[in-house]
Amino acid sequence: MSTPPDNEPPAIEVVLVAGVSGSGKTTVGGLLAERLGWDYAEADAFHSAENIAKMRAGHPLTDADRAPWLRAIAAWIDDRLASGRPGVVSCSALKRAYRVQLAGGRPAVRTVLLDGDRDVIAERMRRRHGHFFGAGLLDSQFADLERPAPDEHVLTVPITGTPEETVDRIVKALDLPPLH
Repeated sequence: MSTPPDNEPPAIEVVLVAGVSGSGKTTVGGLLAERLGWDYAEADAFHSAENIAKMRAGHPLTDADRAPWLRAIAAWIDDRLASGRPGVVSCSALKRAYRVQLAGGRPAVRTVLLDGDRDVIAERMRRRHGHFFGAGLLDSQFADLERPAPDEHVLTVPITGTPEETVDRIVKALDLPPLH
């Protein structure tokens, strides 16, 4: 990582794509990483077998369940920053404490919250097949969602367009470099 000139924010090296389940984190995160030519990680890959089984059975995770998962995602982010390999990671990051753990103290990390209407997201979830996180848990996600405060500097992007349009908004708003 290079040091930016005085008064210039550091270049973005990791984008954390956050939002409730069904908001499009995996699709948008993957497309964004592809567009930028950056590494991509899906937060579900960091869950323990026990967490996945719990969610598959229809039980929401607790903060204690999430703690090792968040540490693993933070380690992935730190690895990207230390190695100079930029990346995109999708993670619900519903609570401020989670976003602080993942992006706090890391000025080269920017968080993007995919924001959508509960009914629209519920319909999306009903149409997807084979995912361990069922639509029945969506209300617990919205109950846990703590809207970002201004001091968090989270980019909130509505999911009203196509995934490609959402990626366009993110790239433009964060002034991210196009793939060369």
